[in-house]
Amino acid sequence: MRAVDAMLECLKAEDVDVVFGYPGGANIPTYDALYDSGIRHILVRHEAGGGHAAECYAKATGKVGVAFGTSGPGATNLVTPIMDAMMDSVPVVFVTGQVRTDLLGTDGFQEADVIGITMPAVKHSIMIQDPSELPMAIKEAFHIARSGRPGPVVLDIPTDLSKADIEYEPITAVRLPGYQPKSEGNVKQIRQAAKALAAARRPVIYAGGGVILSNASEELVAFCRSDRFPVTTTLNGLGGFPAPDEQWLGMLGMHGTRTANYAMDEADLICCVGARFDDRITGKLSEFAPRAKFIHIDVDPAEISKNVPAHIPIVGDAKGILEKLKVEYDALEADSARLTDWWQRITGWQAKHPLAYEDSTDEEIKPQRLIEAVYEATGGEAIITTDVGQHQMWAAQYFHYNRPRQWISSGGLGTMGFGLPAAMGAALGRPDQTVVCITGDGSIQMNAQEFATCAQEGIPVKVIISNNGYLGMVRQWQELFWEKRYSSVDMGQYPDFVKLAEAYGCTGVRLTNKGTLVDDLRAAIATPGPVVVDVAVTREENTYPMIVPGEAARDMVG
Repeated sequence: MRAVDAMLECLKAEDVDVVFGYPGGANIPTYDALYDSGIRHILVRHEAGGGHAAECYAKATGKVGVAFGTSGPGATNLVTPIMDAMMDSVPVVFVTGQVRTDLLGTDGFQEADVIGITMPAVKHSIMIQDPSELPMAIKEAFHIARSGRPGPVVLDIPTDLSKADIEYEPITAVRLPGYQPKSEGNVKQIRQAAKALAAARRPVIYAGGGVILSNASEELVAFCRSDRFPVTTTLNGLGGFPAPDEQWLGMLGMHGTRTANYAMDEADLICCVGARFDDRITGKLSEFAPRAKFIHIDVDPAEISKNVPAHIPIVGDAKGILEKLKVEYDALEADSARLTDWWQRITGWQAKHPLAYEDSTDEEIKPQRLIEAVYEATGGEAIITTDVGQHQMWAAQYFHYNRPRQWISSGGLGTMGFGLPAAMGAALGRPDQTVVCITGDGSIQMNAQEFATCAQEGIPVKVIISNNGYLGMVRQWQELFWEKRYSSVDMGQYPDFVKLAEAYGCTGVRLTNKGTLVDDLRAAIATPGPVVVDVAVTREENTYPMIVPGEAARDMVG
């Protein structure tokens, strides 16, 4: 059969039921094969939208996402979602078309060195040089994308090779001697960690997106329940431990809770599970957690001691390691009373520094109140996707995530334009769930063309725009650190989002009344099909609390 027909058979063998993409000259053979494949294809309106949708299909389901793009600009439009997937460890296979092999290196029409361009942004990349390589390349791509620390794999296929005939036999196994990620964890180090935790008087469990990726939330909860361990998570770890909960300190980091950041600052032992101590967490690195020793559990050995020296490093998959750690810890029969003073300290911070904002005295809608209203309108049960900016932080603070894969956002790369295609991918991966995209008037315009995809494909996402007429987070920084010199952040009142939604075939709604906000949101979410809700919020509201860039977490402001 043709190599592309074999490729589609391989995709089906990998349990692929939906792909996102955009056709062009170099990948027409792939689309011809799709025609009879039985795999659902979502025609996005921009390759970046397809890449982000594939990412978030993976985030919502735990499966590998798939995105197609053609050569040249089709492939380069995928660079941002590829990098986003790399930063957040998302398993996605990106399949790009390439010019004919006889044109490679000639600057042919729509030629681009896709492998070279994406090399710093991928876990692995494969350039097909013989059509018979394609089935094995697909098998390897999926294996690499989903195993160890997940990540994006790029597969670049010259158009003449894609339509060549090959002898095809299903590939059932993959052998990569040079790629053997560790998953078990060292038993001695796990035992050491249990003893350190049993001796600690001010421990904190600090969990990241790795807990979600390894499906280790149940194990995290069970381990934390084995004693009164205080728990905090990163932005990407939200939902890994249920919130609110008496052991939950809230999110930590730049816009995390004072309680979580103060606890990290005064801890004597921090057990990090599936996180990487990035700058948004640590603040001024030289002053981060000065009293603590560190247990670092991560499947990627390159992350261990990269930013913060690990006293007890454990390389492996969080799920199995947490299970073993609980067994070792339970066997020690630690005295929980040692944590009494620590919890008194923590509850004192919680009482003194709750997440709070000053609500308006009239009908003006505060953006924090908007998030609370979304939580109330959905009963806290929806999958939430966001873009990047102030609304993202408020959505992290004021919506309480009780389960993994309920929160989907762009963490490491911080990609505006992520939220709408993310909601598309989540809704297609989890059609049983209500999917709500919380976005800003700046971010939504980065990929608003995907409203057409939602309308044409019947993807019933609910998009809630927190509309302040500003690029809010940049404006906040200009206010706080640049003498309020507002340079190029005023978005005006354009476009009319209700009319834009209707032009794309979606339902458009504008909400301005705080008193009826919850009921109005509930009605909008219950409306069939894709719905765009434009909500006018306070123009110059700041996101607090905040770790000032370059400062220590203990010096939070706001």
